[in-house]
Amino acid sequence: MSSAAIAGCPVEWAGQSLLLLPDRALWWPSGGVLFIADLHLGKAATYRALGQPVPGGTTQENLDRVDALIARMAPTQIVFLGDFLHAVQARTPTMLAALAAWRARHARLGMTLVRGNHDSRAGDPPPSLDIAVVDEPFLLGPFACCHHPQTHPTHFVLAGHVHPACRLHGPGRDRLRLPCFVHEAGHAILPAFGEFTGGWQVPPAPGRRFYGVGGESVWALPPDSTPAQRRA
Repeated sequence: MSSAAIAGCPVEWAGQSLLLLPDRALWWPSGGVLFIADLHLGKAATYRALGQPVPGGTTQENLDRVDALIARMAPTQIVFLGDFLHAVQARTPTMLAALAAWRARHARLGMTLVRGNHDSRAGDPPPSLDIAVVDEPFLLGPFACCHHPQTHPTHFVLAGHVHPACRLHGPGRDRLRLPCFVHEAGHAILPAFGEFTGGWQVPPAPGRRFYGVGGESVWALPPDSTPAQRRA
C-alpha cells in the first residue's frame, strides 16, 4: 500500500522511507514490515491477579488494534520490539485462547518477537503461535531491531522499552501529555503500543527529535518546543 494513502508522519531513517503511524506503530513500506513495541498483553490480568481491581478487556482491545493495522497495511511481517507478554500471571486460559484465535486469523503472516525484559520473566509465547523469538539485536535490512534503546556499530536501531511520552505547553498554563516517537543519531524509540502501559517523559537533548501522537495524527515537534526536562 502506498504511504501517501495512509495517515501518518513520513520520515527517512537509515536511508529508508518510513511512516510513523498514529496507532503507535512504525511502517516500513519497501520492506513490508510493521514494527510494534511494548504490547504488554495481559497486563491488566496481571494486576488483577495481584489483587488490584483494574478493568478487563485490554488484551482484546490490543489485538483488535493489531487486526486493524494488518487489514490497513497488509504487511508481510510484524516485528514486535519486546514485551509481548507482560508477566507469568498474564498467561491465563482466557488470554491464551484469545491469542490463539488472533494468530489463527493471520496464520500466513510472519511474526518475530525480539525478547524484552518482560518477555524474560513471562516466558516466550506458546510455540503453537508460530512466532519466531530472538534476542536483540535482530538485524533486518538496515535496522537493528532491539527492545532496549542502544547504539549499533553498523545498523540503525529501532527500540521500545521506555514508553516515551512528551508534554506540550500552551497559553494559560495549558499542558498536554502525549505518547511520542523519539529520534536521534543512529536510533529511534517507538511509543508503547499496548493500552494500560503508561509512559515516561523523555528529556530533551541536543539532536533529539520528538514526534507527538494524538488522535489520528503524528507530527514532528519543532526543536524549540521540545518537552520540559522532567517526569510527568
